[in-house]
Amino acid sequence: MFTIQTFTFNPFHENTYVLFNKEKQTIIIDPGAYDNKEKFRLENFIEDNGLEVKYLLNTHCHIDHVFGEKYFSHKYNATPHIHLEEEEILFTASTVSEQYGLEFEEYKGNVHFIDEKDKIILGQDQLQIIFTPGHSPGSLSFYCEKQKFVISGDVLFRQSIGRTDLYKGNHQQLLHSIKEKLFTLPDDTTVYPGHGHITSIGFEKINNPFL
Repeated sequence: MFTIQTFTFNPFHENTYVLFNKEKQTIIIDPGAYDNKEKFRLENFIEDNGLEVKYLLNTHCHIDHVFGEKYFSHKYNATPHIHLEEEEILFTASTVSEQYGLEFEEYKGNVHFIDEKDKIILGQDQLQIIFTPGHSPGSLSFYCEKQKFVISGDVLFRQSIGRTDLYKGNHQQLLHSIKEKLFTLPDDTTVYPGHGHITSIGFEKINNPFL
């Protein structure tokens, strides 16, 4: 069974998730730690709990979700797992960061491509990969059927949805991803979004004004 720890990082108030099982095997999802204080906060949590990082996953690669990509990839010898369509987004993140006037440690290493045919397996637990483009061209959501939760990145928020005015965003594609991919999950599925508070699939079906 996964334990989920949430960290809110960087000027964009992005949610980074740390998932770990009873064997202390660990997944970091969307390492958004911006400065040394934030990086050490996440690092100290991992070390204080004796965790062993096995996977570094990205729902997508906008700058607020990858500020700590280089640091944690090197720290834990973990290759980022992304969708193929996010490769360009990741490797142009430093240019985007400059436009915001923010410092950025550019990641230049290898990546491992994943999509819906793959599963993320950690001991007796696993995450199903759901392709949910629209906010970003290669957005992925990570679903745990056993524990009924989904980590949705910036696709679906509490009473909101991801913006689509960024590079390669597509509003109709985003709506399709939500309605055909996420809203087909059980209503009692907890949604852990890329920003803001948790919600549920059932709540959003009824209360999300954008849907």
